[in-house]
Amino acid sequence: MTEETWGQVRDELLRIVGKNNFSTWIAPLQLTGVDSGIARFDAPTRFMRDWVSRNYADHILRELTKLGAPVDRVEIRVPELRPIPAKAITEKPEPKPRKVARAADEAELPGAPLDARFTFDSFVVGKPNELAHAAARRVAEGGPVTFNPLFLYGGVGLGKTHLMHAIAHELSLRCPEKRVLYLSAEQFMYRFVQALRERQIMDFKELFRSVDVLMVDDVQFIAGKDSTQEEFFHTFNALVDQGKQIVISADRAPGEIKDLEERIKSRLQCGLVVDLHPTDYELRLGILQTKAENYRAQYAGLKLADGVLEFLAHRITTNVRVLEGALTRLFAFASLVGREINLDLAQECLVDILRASDRKVTIEEIQRKVAEHYNIRLSDMIGPKRVRTIARPRQIAMYLAKQMTTRSLPEIGRRFGGRDHTTIMHGIRKVEELKGADRQMAEDLDLLRRLLES
Repeated sequence: MTEETWGQVRDELLRIVGKNNFSTWIAPLQLTGVDSGIARFDAPTRFMRDWVSRNYADHILRELTKLGAPVDRVEIRVPELRPIPAKAITEKPEPKPRKVARAADEAELPGAPLDARFTFDSFVVGKPNELAHAAARRVAEGGPVTFNPLFLYGGVGLGKTHLMHAIAHELSLRCPEKRVLYLSAEQFMYRFVQALRERQIMDFKELFRSVDVLMVDDVQFIAGKDSTQEEFFHTFNALVDQGKQIVISADRAPGEIKDLEERIKSRLQCGLVVDLHPTDYELRLGILQTKAENYRAQYAGLKLADGVLEFLAHRITTNVRVLEGALTRLFAFASLVGREINLDLAQECLVDILRASDRKVTIEEIQRKVAEHYNIRLSDMIGPKRVRTIARPRQIAMYLAKQMTTRSLPEIGRRFGGRDHTTIMHGIRKVEELKGADRQMAEDLDLLRRLLES
């Protein structure tokens, strides 16, 4: 197979997967040859190798075959990487806050301390967080990254801060020469205000613009703070212009952060924006199993009965912090009273958490969440307008109300502006008909259900 053939395949892949995916995953691949029906490519990192193998190898093979290339398999490898010193791997010293030297007087500006527990090894991966984990891994490898910034967002306890700390930990091991600064948006604002008060704003600018990787957690907290936003914007631009990596987290997508300047929203959306979805049952169970293994070593002799972890994964759906806190309490309680951890003990020990997790979804919550998702007014959701852009979200809300509440059709109709129960039935049937054929609708329904259950 010639380079010309590979060039034609690349052109076709660009059309199929889109510019962003192509530049991130396909463009860095290097064709090294074809042998015994195997097309071999080099990828710059293990992460890229694994991702391309899972998601794009079939596309590559199909396009090669179309052009008559004698290929029946695609193989992607990584050239020899610089090894990480064994000492760095085995010792894993207690992480210290990254510091950047102050140019004017050699004083130091520390970032936030890193939590030693929050590493990639302790992060449990599942469908809701798979892409976020993969992107964080890519940044943590320390090499050139085609997306900048990496923007992670999601609700409380879904793993944003864990991934931020994991990136910083990994970079400190792989690239100790890099200056990595991790801090919260509140700390950024505090340092900026302090620099203004002490008339050291030029030192502040030089400090923050001299780092190799800037990581800012909970960026929504600078919304509405005009001066801080101004400085953040210029810092952001200066680092991007220098090719330095930025990682940001927030509780919602850039476009949904109220009072955040439009130019900052635009800049944040230029990189890779990744949503950490609410946990599903499989991920919650995996998290519990991982944590339980650690506790078995800590609480030697304690017995964990079958079905307890599955019970907790089903019942506690709020967030990972509550889930892990429940298991911590359960093991500690069982150790103190000297009893086996079984379902009876779990229900006795976690009665308050389980009661809080039994929160019922209301029709009003469904209406509000659907209206937010489709960017329509709540008044239109229950109003008389029948244009498609309003009628379809209304029918989806009706469908979810029937699926997720115990309300009768007449009651649902009353909550939707006094509509007849036959109208509700029609809306539900319409959604049921469409969701099988309309992939986007099916994905919307799945996302909305998870958001409402979280």
